[in-house]
Amino acid sequence: MAAKRKRHKPEFKAQVALEAYKGNKTINQLASEHEVAAVQVSRWKRQLLQGVPEVFGRTKPEVDPDALTAPLYQEIGRLKMELDWLKKKSLAMSIDDKRRCIEPDHPEMSVQRQCELIGLNRSSWYYQASPAQESAVNLNLMRLIDKQYTRTPFYGSRKITAWLNAQGYPVNRKRIQRLMRLMGIQAVGPKPGTSLRNKEHKIYPYLLNGVDIVRPNQVWNTDITYCPMPQGFMYLVAIIDWYIRYVVSWELSNTLDADFCIHALNCALERGEPDIFNTDQGCQFTSYDFLAPLQERKIRISMDGKGRALDNIFVERLWRSVKYEWLYTHEFQTVPELFTGLDEYFEFYNTERLHQSLNYKTPQAIHFA
Repeated sequence: MAAKRKRHKPEFKAQVALEAYKGNKTINQLASEHEVAAVQVSRWKRQLLQGVPEVFGRTKPEVDPDALTAPLYQEIGRLKMELDWLKKKSLAMSIDDKRRCIEPDHPEMSVQRQCELIGLNRSSWYYQASPAQESAVNLNLMRLIDKQYTRTPFYGSRKITAWLNAQGYPVNRKRIQRLMRLMGIQAVGPKPGTSLRNKEHKIYPYLLNGVDIVRPNQVWNTDITYCPMPQGFMYLVAIIDWYIRYVVSWELSNTLDADFCIHALNCALERGEPDIFNTDQGCQFTSYDFLAPLQERKIRISMDGKGRALDNIFVERLWRSVKYEWLYTHEFQTVPELFTGLDEYFEFYNTERLHQSLNYKTPQAIHFA
């Protein structure tokens, strides 16, 4: 007999979706902490983003002020109790020490809340000697795929599979195809119908044939890459100036939706405007909400055609620098650590790192010349 499907309350879904939207944890971490499937967390976050405009379009209901004060006083009392509990604990502890601080029989605080306050993943408290091996194996494979793909972005699933087999990992191509789709990567070069585009979105023509890129703010380009972490992964989007390699803006997300790409674009447009904005045909970049700010400013939109292997060469070089000079040499344990580390690297990349293609000058020196 098939197992009965578990039903989650709307309040629970909203809580998980809000945590996913904040982006402070990977989807895998949230799925483990709340004991749900990772695909459900991604779906709830997407539903939250789609439903927000409808919520703010409704008329505001009348609210009894007295009905608001009672929960407020209850919340103050709860926060005071949690603060008293925290004062008895030391946050500068190892994971084992933090595990011992958890009180499963506490009369007023759940294990989940105690773990949040002390900075311990709930899955770490429940951890036994033999954790699930499949997810750990897949995460390790994804790290290996990412490193090899960064070295050889022209490798597709067949060559990646053959390379992993040669390294002692007996995996089949179907598994590698699934992991590469999850990572949002595919081989650079001509390929039959593998672009992750939305057929309902409008595709703009490619405008850079025969165009000489000779000055800053002439052409901007954007792309997304995968960032491995000990417990899952994040996605990184960046917008760069083609001529001077200047990183205009960047953003992190735990899902491959368009929202974080739109945020990065709006931040970039606050600093300047290009003549042409070039993207690939990915569904994030062809969505109406992403293209609207460009259309409002009369910025010409260019999209790579199929088989244009060199269009993203400058962004691919940026990803190679980010990963080999920073991500692969640091062990970022949490999303806030990763965000701070990337912020530090991009500041270095723009203002201090010398570029041979720029006659050993920095992008910022040319950008503000």
